[in-house]
Amino acid sequence: MKEAMLCQKLADKKVRCNLCHHRCIIREGKQGICGVRINKEGTLYSLVYGKVIAKHNDPIEKKPLYHFLPGSLSFSVATVGCNFRCLFCQNADISQMPREEGRIVGMETTPEEIVSEAIAAGAKSIAYTYTEPTIFFELAYDTARLAVSKGLKNVFVTNGYMSQEALETISPFLHAANVDLKSFQDKYYREVCGAKLEPVLETITNMVKMGIWVELTTLLIPTLNDSEQELREIAKWIYALDPNIPWHISRFYPTYRLTHLPPTGVELVRRAREIGLEEGLRFVYTGNIPGDDGENTYCPTCHRLLINRYGYTIGYYGLEGGKCPQCGTAIAGVGL
Repeated sequence: MKEAMLCQKLADKKVRCNLCHHRCIIREGKQGICGVRINKEGTLYSLVYGKVIAKHNDPIEKKPLYHFLPGSLSFSVATVGCNFRCLFCQNADISQMPREEGRIVGMETTPEEIVSEAIAAGAKSIAYTYTEPTIFFELAYDTARLAVSKGLKNVFVTNGYMSQEALETISPFLHAANVDLKSFQDKYYREVCGAKLEPVLETITNMVKMGIWVELTTLLIPTLNDSEQELREIAKWIYALDPNIPWHISRFYPTYRLTHLPPTGVELVRRAREIGLEEGLRFVYTGNIPGDDGENTYCPTCHRLLINRYGYTIGYYGLEGGKCPQCGTAIAGVGL
C-alpha cells in the first residue's frame, strides 16, 4: 500500500480524503466511496498504487482529443475503482469492481515501467483513463512527473470531480484533459452518477484558467439528457467559458444498468452538433458514429475541411502551421 496524498487526520482515527469533491470522512478500517483508499490506524492508504488493470497504446483521438497532438499515440493506463457510479459505464467491470465485488486486482507496475513502455511504444503522451484518474492519483502524479522529465505529455480523461487541491497539485504536469460534462442537470448527476454538477463546472473552469488544454464530452442518452433546451444550456455555458473548447457529443449504446434504453438516434446526435454550432461553438464533434461528417475538423471562418477522420484514424490533414491554408485562421489546440 502507498500512503495517500491530500488527506487530513481527524479525531478518533478518522481521516478526511481531499482528493475529490466527495471529501469522504473514513473511519478506521473502512474505505471511501471509490473503494480504493483505506484508513489503517488513522492513516489513509491507496490500495491501487502500482496495480494497473489496463494499459494500451491508443490513438489520442480515442480519448477523445482532436486538438491535442493529433495523429499521435497516447499510452493509456488505469487501475480499478471510481468515485462515480454511472449507470451507463462502459467500463463498469473495472470501475465498479471494488464496490460491487470487493476485489482489487492489477498488474504490479511502477511509474518507471509505465514511462519506459510509453517511450518504447512511440507514444507522445500518457493518458490516465478508462476509469477515473483521480482515484489513482498517487500513481498518476508520480508517473506524470517522471513522464515530463522524459519529454512526454500527460492527459487526464476524467469526470472532473477532483478537488481544487488535487488539480493544483497535478497541474504543473498535466497538459490536456477530456472532461465528461455528462449533463447540465444536478438531478441527473445525483441520480445517474452519484455526484453533483457544480464541482464539475468548477473543475472545467479552473483547468481552462490554468492553461490546461480542455475538450469536453457529453454522452447523449435518450430521455435523460437529450432535450434541446439542455443541449443549448450546455453550449451556452461552454461558449461563455471559451468558444474554442471542442465539444464531443457521443452516441449512447445500452450497457451496464441502462440496457432498457435504446441507442441514441444518429440524427439526434447530429442535431445536437448543430445546436452547438448555432450557439457559436467553433468545434463540435459527433462521437460513436464512424465516418460521420461530424468527426471532421472544419475552419470556423471559411469552413474548409482541415482534418478528415474515420473513427480514430486521420485520413487527411490540411493544417499548415496550425492555421487554415485558405484563410489563415489560427485553429485552437496544441501541436496542430
